[in-house]
Amino acid sequence: MKPRKSISLLLAGLLALLPLVAGADTFERVRANNAITLGYLPDFAPFSSEEGGKVGGYAIDLCQKIADAVKTGLGLSDMQVRYKATSVDKAIDATRSGDIDILCTPTPETLERRKSVSYSLPVYTAGLSVVVRKDAPPSLVKALNGEVVHTGPTWRATINQGLANHTFATIKGDVTEDWVRDKMRKLGVIATLVTVDSHERGMQMVAEGKADAFFAERMLLQSNVQEQQATDKLMVLDRIFEIAPVAMVLQRGDEDFRLLVDTVLSDLYRSGELEQLYTKYFGEPGEVAKILSRVYALP
Repeated sequence: MKPRKSISLLLAGLLALLPLVAGADTFERVRANNAITLGYLPDFAPFSSEEGGKVGGYAIDLCQKIADAVKTGLGLSDMQVRYKATSVDKAIDATRSGDIDILCTPTPETLERRKSVSYSLPVYTAGLSVVVRKDAPPSLVKALNGEVVHTGPTWRATINQGLANHTFATIKGDVTEDWVRDKMRKLGVIATLVTVDSHERGMQMVAEGKADAFFAERMLLQSNVQEQQATDKLMVLDRIFEIAPVAMVLQRGDEDFRLLVDTVLSDLYRSGELEQLYTKYFGEPGEVAKILSRVYALP
């Protein structure tokens, strides 16, 4: 039996048993509405974006695959796929309440967030980086790149030379904010940290000189620089501070829907389709990304 046919039969068999399974709220909601609602953040290209009324992106393509599996498995030939834009500060509550059936735009999983929602298998490995102005002080650039700033005797006051007395920005409520605050505390850096509601605002603050550096996911930073045509003013540093798997957000406690989502994603990983989508939106994956894709897929 071909692998993809086997997966289809598995999904169909799983969904056929759902009336006997308690707690399958997402499927019951889809049946009742004859529609599945895909939530997304509209300003997170290339993961999810909206232009001219059309929604697209890497995460949207993955969610469409999941919607197709739900449609086939439930036997809803005319099931609608609805897209609903949300914001960073409302996305978790929208998923928890069932206002959206799945948040397609991937999000880092944390223990605090798992008190409210559940997560799919990782669909991308984010890398934390930073953007600065091209005319940024060399001492700041060296410090952020992990290079030696002070070449003389190392005194307490010179340990963080290059980082002190600057203004850094990050997304409000994101795990990056926690990371930056933790590093500043551990290193004893005397600097100002401001939070913003969007990547666009963070980039704008750096471009206007209101912040010296903006920390965020490297791929998004590079995309923002290109979209804003700011390559003459801004640069994304090569250094990656941390890597973190990111996943789609699901309603907590709905293991049947989560099983379907993870089954679809695992199939996409094993078939190579997910790598093709990755290449389409991000370019050829590196060796680390290829290794992690084999780790993420469940047997």
